[in-house]
Amino acid sequence: MKIALIGFGAMGTLIKTLAEKKSHEVAAVIDESDAGLTADALAVKLAGVDAAIDFSTAEAVRRNAGACVIAKVPLVEGTTGWNGEIPAIRKLVEENDGAFVFGANFSVGVNLFYRMADHASELFSKFPEYEVFIEEQHHSRKKDAPSGTALKLKDIVERHMQKEFSVSATRAGNIPGTHSVGFDGTADQILLKHTARSREGFAGGAILAAEWIAGKKGFYEFADVMDEICQK
Repeated sequence: MKIALIGFGAMGTLIKTLAEKKSHEVAAVIDESDAGLTADALAVKLAGVDAAIDFSTAEAVRRNAGACVIAKVPLVEGTTGWNGEIPAIRKLVEENDGAFVFGANFSVGVNLFYRMADHASELFSKFPEYEVFIEEQHHSRKKDAPSGTALKLKDIVERHMQKEFSVSATRAGNIPGTHSVGFDGTADQILLKHTARSREGFAGGAILAAEWIAGKKGFYEFADVMDEICQK
């Protein structure tokens, strides 16, 4: 595949390394020097690639999605903090026959963790003596809090647990991404926990999503990618 990278910080650099190890070609890199480009101008730079992967900023998501629609390039959106724009971007993609896949977290392990949290919440919903809580920790450089992953976990748990519960966020030092879902009762506590050891899980998942979305049309979540793989 020919891949375009939008955003070339730590994640973009790692995605480039892993993509090239898988024999993909990074055909275009969009970095801070391109921040002032319009969607039309960006589309010119994206022409001819099979998919674009975006780990830039939340403020740029709408422009990047518009550019990919113009260039007819599927977009893998790894940036978080833009949830309020999902309806508008979905409309943009669907009305223009585009292709878009996003995720609060592209780690395969985290997406399996989502399924564990979903099943556990369903089980514990039958026992009102247990209360649920969600905790997340990240390094101090992460801007959005709670994280997109924590908010996704909240949505999952709320499908089953009717009582209100807390979602707490910690930002300090160099803490790796850590997410926990706990069920606390009078007699015991059950804790599900995922800790990221490196960024490779996120980068590998983003490349997997790019391979999956290439040639498709529509607006998807990374969960759709995982569903297809888990059902094989």
